[in-house]
Amino acid sequence: MEIILENLGKRYQRQWIFKNINLELSVGKSYAVTGPNGSGKSTLVKVLMGVTPPSIGHVKYLIDNNEVEEDSIYQYCSLASPYLDLIEEFTLQELIAFHFKFKKVKGDFKVQDIIEIAYLEKHKNKLIKNFSSGMKQRLKLALAFYSDTPVLFLDEPTSNLDTKGIEWYLSQVSKCSEKMIIVASNQSYEFEFCENHINIPKYI
Repeated sequence: MEIILENLGKRYQRQWIFKNINLELSVGKSYAVTGPNGSGKSTLVKVLMGVTPPSIGHVKYLIDNNEVEEDSIYQYCSLASPYLDLIEEFTLQELIAFHFKFKKVKGDFKVQDIIEIAYLEKHKNKLIKNFSSGMKQRLKLALAFYSDTPVLFLDEPTSNLDTKGIEWYLSQVSKCSEKMIIVASNQSYEFEFCENHINIPKYI
């Protein structure tokens, strides 16, 4: 799979967030979207996922040179982000089972495996609304890591994680090298493995 950005730009009212982005992103490669707070990193992620429309230009998803329909893009992407909401009335087991009604599970993993990977075994029957912010973030990351999608978006992935959680994140993301990984962050340790950088202020 490839994602092609053609003259991509986004503005709010008269202010350009970014413009004139022309890039080709490929599966098996990793990309860091960098820039100071408020520079538009999360906005670019939302545009790439089709959540927010661009002001100019186009984003194309290609599989074997065939373009993916816009309303099908979500099937090929996974996202972990602080602004991603979880259904708080579900228990942990219910939420994971619900998530994988819409995404295939990576490999032969099962719900219980993912609970253990995220070291949440003691909380499988707890309502999500009673989870700490760190537990919620580990859950979001685990769902993204273990969804069988070729594209993985990680927006500020270690938000609310402690030192142990950050080490867990780095260990887990290293197992996703077959995917296209796009990390939006200004914390270098979150994207130190990325060989390609997209610096948002360059595109103003």
